[in-house]
Amino acid sequence: MTELTRRSALLGATTLLAALDSALLGTASAQSGQPKRGGTLVYAQCSGNRRGGDASNAKHPYYMIDLITRSAYNTLTWVDEGLNIVNELATKLAPTDDKLNVWEVTVREGVKFHDGREVTAKDWASSFELHRRRNFASQQIKSTEVTGTHSLRFFLDAGNSEFPFVLAEYDNVVMPANEDFQKIGLTGIGTGPFKIVEADPQRRMVFERNENYWRKDQPFLDRLEVINREGQMESAINGFRSRQFDAVLNIDPRLVRQLSNEPETDVVPASSGDQAVIILPKHPGSPFLDKRIRQALAFAIDREAIVRIVYGGAKFGWMGNDSHMAGTDPMFAPRPVKRDVAKAKALLAEAGHPNGITLPTLYYAPQWPEMSRYFQVIQETVKEAGITLPIEERPNDGYLKFRQGEADVTKGNYHKFAYTAVGPRNPGISLFRMRGANNESGYWSGPAHDRYMDLYRTAMVTADAAKRKAIYAEMQQICFDEAPALLPAGRNNVLIKRPNIRGLNNHPQHWSITWDGVWKA
Repeated sequence: MTELTRRSALLGATTLLAALDSALLGTASAQSGQPKRGGTLVYAQCSGNRRGGDASNAKHPYYMIDLITRSAYNTLTWVDEGLNIVNELATKLAPTDDKLNVWEVTVREGVKFHDGREVTAKDWASSFELHRRRNFASQQIKSTEVTGTHSLRFFLDAGNSEFPFVLAEYDNVVMPANEDFQKIGLTGIGTGPFKIVEADPQRRMVFERNENYWRKDQPFLDRLEVINREGQMESAINGFRSRQFDAVLNIDPRLVRQLSNEPETDVVPASSGDQAVIILPKHPGSPFLDKRIRQALAFAIDREAIVRIVYGGAKFGWMGNDSHMAGTDPMFAPRPVKRDVAKAKALLAEAGHPNGITLPTLYYAPQWPEMSRYFQVIQETVKEAGITLPIEERPNDGYLKFRQGEADVTKGNYHKFAYTAVGPRNPGISLFRMRGANNESGYWSGPAHDRYMDLYRTAMVTADAAKRKAIYAEMQQICFDEAPALLPAGRNNVLIKRPNIRGLNNHPQHWSITWDGVWKA
């Protein structure tokens, strides 16, 4: 053997041993749960995003193809998987007094934007000039005041005992300051674990690791890609099977049993998730102006059948209580009465419909894969009470504008008898969504509504959580009695992933999933 051949053989052996060592170390790392750095994760999301952008704004947090803005951005606070509030870029957050309408915030120092510039309180104040105009929960913010390089003050239009939850909303991210609030966020520059490098509106986004991320040694992945498969769950699952995707988010919970038996597939449910709001319009001529008809429909729906048939049981679905509250929230009050077909018939007879009633068409969009099945179960079960309920699926595209109509009923463009989706939030935000000025309540009004809002205002200035819980229970009771809208059942969000994808936790709030600690074994 020549010296060159011997040297080549030794180098080859050394390379092989190094490769084996690396593989063994990788295996040991995976088995021990020690995160590794590197790799690309590609996931498909199946939820309908009604706010997807175009070429001019697709990097903006309001218009990304996925609501999981935390891939590229951060907020002051975060809601964890147990629906508890924790600090993110805030290090201190407290009201100035017991009026709870002025809050002081100290923001984390040393945080840098993707372009390397340090974040200051001026950036937060500038960002909230946009948020308080555009984010539904932030409209209570009258103004902000910069009190130091890393401190600011929020002035609210009224006290809010749960204001820290508002700051966790996925829209309320920090972006570089701009005097023109309408231009804030268009660059796609944030502080999150990944930088946006490519945005194909409505189709695909590509992110790369932010080397200056404020969480030390994170993120672990080199690259993150999200593919929009809205309304194309079969395509997404086939892509997963063919190894095109490492994960698929928001699958139909009824597929869990089937997918659990497939190789190389982890099923990851959240503790709860979104629920459907059936909007009962109260415009002139609507049958839902009559509370008895609303109540009859509420009594006639078989909520247990929805959970059983649509979601495959209580592990992946839960019964709502006709408020926007999530079933896993510690302040949720279960509906005190069960389905009662006889009661529904009696209410219809009292309302002048002894032989039953044919309701207007109920419209829905396939924002979740199981929506057709959901409304078919409702349609069939209410028949037993003499209620004929026509249903019609509409495309996700343009659905929001179609169903909302004009808030001013004098214009004649009435809002529809329709469905929308809501996610689980804190009671302060969830119960506020039933206010009469909101389309989701069907523009509810009257003495019961006024009592409801009086209770809400009291809760917002009540610092004691136990006292707030009692107030919230009374508000939910009003929802049971009045049925301003119907929220019969909810889903536990479910994702599937490859077993080598570690640290990917599901979340009741789909938009609050984080990617910082996700890694590939």
